[in-house]
Amino acid sequence: MIKRVATAVVLIPIVLLIVFRAPLWLFASVVGVIALITTREYLGLAGAYEIKPSRALTYLFTTILFASAVAGFVIEAQMSRLSSQVLLRGISPRDHPYLLAAIGVTSIARDSVLLAALAFLAAMLKRADLRSSLPGAAASALALVYISLPFTLLINVRARAAGAFYVFYLLVVVWAGDILAFLVGRSVGKHKLAPRISPNKSWEGTVASLVGATALGTVVLAYGNAIVGFLRNTNLLAAQQESIMSVGPYPSPHPLWVYILLSAALNVAAQLGDLVESMLKRGAGVKDSGSLLPGHGGMLDRIDALLFAAPVLWYYALILAAVHSP
Repeated sequence: MIKRVATAVVLIPIVLLIVFRAPLWLFASVVGVIALITTREYLGLAGAYEIKPSRALTYLFTTILFASAVAGFVIEAQMSRLSSQVLLRGISPRDHPYLLAAIGVTSIARDSVLLAALAFLAAMLKRADLRSSLPGAAASALALVYISLPFTLLINVRARAAGAFYVFYLLVVVWAGDILAFLVGRSVGKHKLAPRISPNKSWEGTVASLVGATALGTVVLAYGNAIVGFLRNTNLLAAQQESIMSVGPYPSPHPLWVYILLSAALNVAAQLGDLVESMLKRGAGVKDSGSLLPGHGGMLDRIDALLFAAPVLWYYALILAAVHSP
């Protein structure tokens, strides 16, 4: 317990500093490194099932996905700088063909990940045991969908104005739900939620997680403008560009029921993500996905809920974009 708290005390300020202050390329780089670490732990779990994924190719496509995102942000910043020079000195970005070429290369690299499943299957041709080919290719492909895709959506949210606030809001909902489920389940939990998958989870902890995280998330969204204003006034929040998350530099106000519904949906998704990872570990016969974080296990143990919750927030963003489009 002491190790668990100590690790959280050290990591939470670092995570929030990266969310609020890191340039987009650095934020995407950190997320990419976390994705690689998580993928390594996931592939280890797959090995416990006696599945042999294509490890090298999985790491390669994961790296390509996040490297192209980082490169895209760097190029976008350069294009923005040149666009401002157009107004000042009449310089056009088209006068810099290397940037246009870089955009093309980045786009091709990113799109190549869509063909990863085919590459995984092709890599299985050299296998002596052909019965391992389909499970191996499937496990590698799932790594991209289960880990890399949600992290990519998280980066897309962070890349917009008010995006850092929404990432902060997501973390608050996920962390609050996790803490409440642990504390309430440990103290008064009597009715098992899924004993076959996770014997320590209880219905009491699940309900406490849902109610508490929904309430706290609703408060954060309801006072979103005040929170963003405070962060900007204290220079804790880096300036960002226009966002699909809002019609301006601040979160858009919505009816209270929208905040409640979104926060509840994020908590349900987060708890589902936790259960899914527990299922994977139970099937693999291990307690933790790794030992990287003292008191917390591996990286996958810490971000399992986020992997399911991040896509929910992203689709909320898409709905907002559709509502606010002319």
